[in-house]
Amino acid sequence: MIVLLPPSETKRSGGDGPPLRLDRLSYTGLTALRTELVDDIVGLAADVPACRRALGLTAKQDAEIARNAALMAAATLPAIDRYTGVLYDALDIGSLRGASATRARARLAIGSALFGLLRADDPIPPYRLSASSKLPGRPTLGARWKPVLEPVLAEIATQDLVVDLRSGSYAALGRIDGAVRVNVLAEHPDGHRTVVSHFNKAHKGKLARALAAGRSDPDDAAKVAAVARKAGMQVERTGNDLVIVVPA
Repeated sequence: MIVLLPPSETKRSGGDGPPLRLDRLSYTGLTALRTELVDDIVGLAADVPACRRALGLTAKQDAEIARNAALMAAATLPAIDRYTGVLYDALDIGSLRGASATRARARLAIGSALFGLLRADDPIPPYRLSASSKLPGRPTLGARWKPVLEPVLAEIATQDLVVDLRSGSYAALGRIDGAVRVNVLAEHPDGHRTVVSHFNKAHKGKLARALAAGRSDPDDAAKVAAVARKAGMQVERTGNDLVIVVPA
């Protein structure tokens, strides 16, 4: 089983690993496009106003542009330690020990607008590029990634069940046939349900922890749902689609 996470806008600074080597990341079939995108955002960082527009930043976020400018020289961290935020707080990879930690690092993967697909221990620097970013004079990131990323994802899906926890914009960079998809809905006292926005990340992080660190290795959606229920989550299943239901 592979648990596929979304990235986060926020990323931990610093690191103790050597500078980025694109050819040493997992899924070497993605190296050519990774190289193009790194060149694009490093070059764009030299034009701060254009970079702000492309990445949707304000002047108060110019430190993000500086990160991109220094991307090839910056120290690295394992990807699973680089990303921060609500989902990663709930996952809390740093608290796992022994076999649980080993299983989690083997099962976790992360979608990325810059790198396409990463495994947990792939060393990366901090950077800024979102699935919705619009690099000047270039096709959309979806148009660039789909023909390259989807064959890689398809190959993974022939070997392992993929539990896809990515948000819509990142899922659009490369679809996966047969993946288990997860949504989070809030149930109100009158019974009607609404989409959970911000806090869906916390519930997905909790699910990711249960799946990645647990002893069981689900090979279908029903078994994924069973793991979620064992972790205390209310889950409904229709085919490969799971809904986590939480109180409003």
